[in-house]
Amino acid sequence: MAQKFKTIYVCSECGYETAKWLGKCPSCNSWNSLYEEVVATGKNVQNGVFTEDLGLNENIEAPQNINELSADSEHRYFTGVSELDRVLGGGLVKGSLVLLSGDPGIGKSTLLLQICSYLCRDLKVLYVSGEESLRQIKLRADRLGVSSDNLYLLSQTSVESIINTISKHTPDVVMIDSIQTMNLSAVTSSSGSVTQVRECTSLFMKLAKKLEIPIFVVGHVNKDGAIAGPKVLEHIVDTVLYFEGDVNMSYRILRATKNRFGSTNEIGVFEMQSDGLHEVKNPSQMLLSERPTGVSGTCVVCVMEGSRPILAEVQALVSKSGLAAPRRVSTGFDYSKTALLLAVLEKRVGYFFGNLDTYVNVIGGLRLDEPAADLAVAAALVSSLVDRPVDENALVFGEIGLAGEIRSVLNAEDRIREACRLGFKKCIIPKQNAEKLTSEFEGMEIIGVSNIKEALRHLKNS
Repeated sequence: MAQKFKTIYVCSECGYETAKWLGKCPSCNSWNSLYEEVVATGKNVQNGVFTEDLGLNENIEAPQNINELSADSEHRYFTGVSELDRVLGGGLVKGSLVLLSGDPGIGKSTLLLQICSYLCRDLKVLYVSGEESLRQIKLRADRLGVSSDNLYLLSQTSVESIINTISKHTPDVVMIDSIQTMNLSAVTSSSGSVTQVRECTSLFMKLAKKLEIPIFVVGHVNKDGAIAGPKVLEHIVDTVLYFEGDVNMSYRILRATKNRFGSTNEIGVFEMQSDGLHEVKNPSQMLLSERPTGVSGTCVVCVMEGSRPILAEVQALVSKSGLAAPRRVSTGFDYSKTALLLAVLEKRVGYFFGNLDTYVNVIGGLRLDEPAADLAVAAALVSSLVDRPVDENALVFGEIGLAGEIRSVLNAEDRIREACRLGFKKCIIPKQNAEKLTSEFEGMEIIGVSNIKEALRHLKNS
């Protein structure tokens, strides 16, 4: 039977499909994002892919009662990188599909090649690259000190060929670098297109579930920083890991934005060096290592990233503006929340910022999304305004309401315990948290405050 084909138009931003070209995508409102693609149709075709030819058709199976199934046999592979294991939820789950994304040069391929050194002690690993030759991969592996008899390299972009290789050699772990270079012969569009990326990822997902093989997939990002390809790509995979950080800085933050087998609040911190990525066991000490002393406009806060308390330095600069509309710049902290805190400080405390430029920055590339950072940002702003330093031995955290009240936050004892470990002597925290403390912290002065005025008064007396 002859193959049939049809022409469709697919949005490169969201994957929306339509039979005719449109200037504006009805789904995501992007302009000029619809591209023409020719896909196959027929009895054995699903979304333009001849699934029967790949041998992945599933037989009809009877549903099983949930009480008859056992989860005791769940097994996780440790990667040898504790920061990565933490983000994955305790290790790599068998049969999982993990998408690793980030800016170019951030360290995605480096991290995958490095964990091969540990995985290959007991497991057989297949590293598939569509961007580098085998010799280039070998040169990078030598630089990273990666060598093992259980590590196999393959330079290939054909998904059919890769699936056949995996089925024949049955490796324990597979790494695909990258999904944008893979292509299916049954799809006529070029590599990296919406249809190619979606169908290739879908086939790798079916393969991972069928053979119980964990598969890492590297994904590129577009100019806006989002993962390139259709949004359905993130829905297909089990885990989405994202590398954050400036390529001009040595520190990298690995964050899980989706994880079916663990928490999405955990982060891993790495430092890029000449011989690859190195774990940062103590992020708090790293973030505070170059903190200035005796300078106004800086304050230390403790935020929770999953189960890990991390101390970060918040800096603020308030200066006279030469513009009719003063600048408001915020890096690492929500811009709208900064404007809210400025309004609260003016209305409830009496500090005027109307004709002043304000700049807020979180050191180390960390982003503070937790409300507990409100009080530290406000303290740094006031410190810069009055040009009076905050006590360098003081830790500040708490959420600020519109009435100027300081609201309680979670895990207060874990935050204070981390501050004690790093040598801080004073903690200014919400009064409700101070009243509920069940542990005693030797050498730590804990001050509970109920409103922003009271908190700033204690900071002035430092």
